[in-house]
Amino acid sequence: MEIQFSPTRPAADTLVFVVPKGGFDTLPLAAAPVLAAGASASRFVGETGSSFESFVEEGGRTVRVLLLGVGAKADQDYEKAGAALTAKLATSGAIHAAVEFFGGASADQAAALAFGARLRGWRIDTYRTRQSEKAKPTLQTLTLVAAGADAAWERQAAVAAGVAFTRELVSEPANILYPESFVERCRPLEAMGVKITVLDKAAMEQLGMGALLGVAQGSPREARLLAMEWDGTGGLADKPVVFVGKGVTFDTGGISIKPAAGMEDMKWDMGGAGAVAGAMMAIAGRKAKARVVGICGLVENMPDGNAQRPGDIVTSMSGQTIEVLNTDAEGRLVLCDALTWAQRTYNPEVIVDLATLTGAMIVSLGNEYGGLFSNDDALAADLTAAGQAVGDQLWRFPLSAAYDKLIDSPIADMKNIGPRYAGSITAAQFLKRFIEDGVKWAHLDIAGMVWADKPGGTWDKGATGYGVRLLDRLVADRFEK
Repeated sequence: MEIQFSPTRPAADTLVFVVPKGGFDTLPLAAAPVLAAGASASRFVGETGSSFESFVEEGGRTVRVLLLGVGAKADQDYEKAGAALTAKLATSGAIHAAVEFFGGASADQAAALAFGARLRGWRIDTYRTRQSEKAKPTLQTLTLVAAGADAAWERQAAVAAGVAFTRELVSEPANILYPESFVERCRPLEAMGVKITVLDKAAMEQLGMGALLGVAQGSPREARLLAMEWDGTGGLADKPVVFVGKGVTFDTGGISIKPAAGMEDMKWDMGGAGAVAGAMMAIAGRKAKARVVGICGLVENMPDGNAQRPGDIVTSMSGQTIEVLNTDAEGRLVLCDALTWAQRTYNPEVIVDLATLTGAMIVSLGNEYGGLFSNDDALAADLTAAGQAVGDQLWRFPLSAAYDKLIDSPIADMKNIGPRYAGSITAAQFLKRFIEDGVKWAHLDIAGMVWADKPGGTWDKGATGYGVRLLDRLVADRFEK
């Protein structure tokens, strides 16, 4: 769907009038009284995302008219309204919709509506060979009658592209997306000014990444460590902010194999890495004046004859040893080596990791919030605020030395899983052992957020793109020069 802006209303088969809560006085249409009466009879009063649809004769032809509610006219109201607009019209038969703002709108508000429309309009039809005509998207063009919104939309469009990229990565099946092909999908970022570094198995063996490589050893798909560097400061920033993503492109559980039912969902166990890649695209796309590094630990967890066994002991890059009691607690093994490499390579003051790490997080928070753990109150507050601003909500959990005894091993430095209770906390405590002194760190457990079984405000069923907007907003609010 093409999105464009115009100072005047173009010829279109669908006219959309954006109405704030409380309704409207009149519309620039001959049939305005009939529309007003119909809207009133339908109890349309302009709540955010609500709509009233009708067909009228205008200029000698029949056009579809949609009254679209924008509530109290906050920027997030416009975003939600734009998403509702796309959901309503995408497969409706409408081809070109022209959007007018009753009472006017700022450039940021117009761009927010376009942003919501773009986010909700994303879909993946790559593997469909048959679709009914009514299921095929028809909406090709959305023209917003608003002046001066191009600059605001350029920024929003860059973020929307990052969200779409993450959704694409998360949606792809594991026979298509695996460590090597994930890296290749990210290669186009180089043309945007992102420096890409890739470590293969041999390089990681030389560095002593026994934890990450232990997860990968059961798969013929070799592991990769991917680093994406963006510097929009012209070399002025001493230290980057670093994002690290868990990228298990498929997770069978390894020898501690998962139940068959629902295992197909484990193609999205790379959602943390997907969010990091999408955030890097967004940040580079809008040319953020910050120095940011995104790192993805990419593996496939499979149960062949060479796979890691419960009871094995591995040595991480940090030198700490880990007793592997459950091969399905693999994400922390990937992250611990990626975190060590990130700190030793880039010497960051701030590091944030994202991972679909624990089912316990879904038990705790469902699909409404991601879990937040941090050793720094200010960083936790900044992440929470960024999440609230963009709708990627976070809820903070405790870290405490009291939980450390739950992951102490009798024969190694630690074990990779604790008891049944506090599973998300013990996973975070595990990662904390790999954070060096003086580094401000946050761990985001987003297990319940990267995939949705039903449509949401700005996404359809499937990949949500969670985390991209959160990281981009954190950079914009805290790290841009």
